[in-house]
Amino acid sequence: MNKFLAITFLAVVVTLTSCSDVKRTPGSVYMPDMAYSRAYETYADHSNLAAKGINYTAKPVEGTIARGHDMPFTIPMDKAGDTTNYVASKAVPNPIDSMSVKETAEAERLYLINCGICHGTKLNGNGPLYKDGNGPYPAKPATLVGDVKYESMPAGQMFYSVAYGKNLMGSYASQLSRHQRWMIIKYIKDKQAAAIASK
Repeated sequence: MNKFLAITFLAVVVTLTSCSDVKRTPGSVYMPDMAYSRAYETYADHSNLAAKGINYTAKPVEGTIARGHDMPFTIPMDKAGDTTNYVASKAVPNPIDSMSVKETAEAERLYLINCGICHGTKLNGNGPLYKDGNGPYPAKPATLVGDVKYESMPAGQMFYSVAYGKNLMGSYASQLSRHQRWMIIKYIKDKQAAAIASK
């Protein structure tokens, strides 16, 4: 009986102290904007945020890369008659340094769908649109394997050509994501390296 009274008394004391009027304050917050973010309405007018002292631009922080994205390609398209950016794109490395068997198969699939029709399944520039000059396309597409010009072309310059288009080839930026474009270029470069090694 004494144990029951002791437990009951202890439960009453704990209940009364937990329901007291004492207000606890957390102290000062070091960075209130990060601790308590402001609500953001998606379709609201945000043009007057700076007047309210809110520095929000809806743009990612300079120099950051969003999760799931590859290295950005920051070189813009050249104006007509200019090749400055095309030449500068030589310095951009391919962020994909190796691919698994599954990724290589996917890169080959993407190549055949988007590039093979012109450049051919063997990357020899003899796709269905050219057919040794008997196809509907009169000009021979680039020979990606077997031509020193394209075998020595840096990956960044190939990416520029695929992203913005070059000569008679149009841009593939709307058909292929940045990652898919880099995958195809890695696939082409691997095929070129294999062909050079077999000589």
